[in-house]
Amino acid sequence: MNIVITGASKGLGKAFALSFAKEATQLFLCARNEADLQQLKTEINNINSNCKVHYKIVDVQIKQQIIDFGTFCNANGTTDILINNAGIFIPGSIYNEQDGDLEKMIETNLYSAYHLTKTLLPKMMEEKKGHIFNICSIASTNAYANGGSYSISKFALLGFSKNLREELKPFGIKVTAVLPGAVYTNSWAGTGVDPNRIMEANDVAMLVYTASKLSAQACIDDITLTPQLGNL
Repeated sequence: MNIVITGASKGLGKAFALSFAKEATQLFLCARNEADLQQLKTEINNINSNCKVHYKIVDVQIKQQIIDFGTFCNANGTTDILINNAGIFIPGSIYNEQDGDLEKMIETNLYSAYHLTKTLLPKMMEEKKGHIFNICSIASTNAYANGGSYSISKFALLGFSKNLREELKPFGIKVTAVLPGAVYTNSWAGTGVDPNRIMEANDVAMLVYTASKLSAQACIDDITLTPQLGNL
């Protein structure tokens, strides 16, 4: 099984990689921090020494870099599971955001998923199999204070997911949009938020892993999960 994950070095991306580590034949990971990726590779091989872990340093905001990553993945086999996880959050409101914030978040949260998916799809369509998970957000359906362009980019990613779901039905390829609420990752460190108040990264990873195990006749279109006490 060949699994491709963006933004894989920490947080949700790392949780996804570790959840599939036992059964993956090959894992293709990308992020910007090589030391974190190397550490993750070591952790994966401690779980499954037979898994080939490929990683590349990629800035997903740069179109050619994400396309090159997809081309590399294609050269080593057909993708079975793609998890478009890379994302960035810059807080602010539309009326007071810094110039360029929208572009940064659209490029990272939407365009990276679009270009990587488009690069990998021809081989997946030829073999008529595969599962694509787009890591959206509760912000994909609910506007909230200080969400600004982040919410815009996540609304767009959900729209991309819904279109892709319809287009790929005839090819046997599943598409699932994942819409988590607050998850305790490094971005919450130092904020004073009680880790027990919000979800763990592994909560999301477990659901994605489970959704990938359904029969070929079943597809979960959307997964929404929130902290037990509700979102912050």
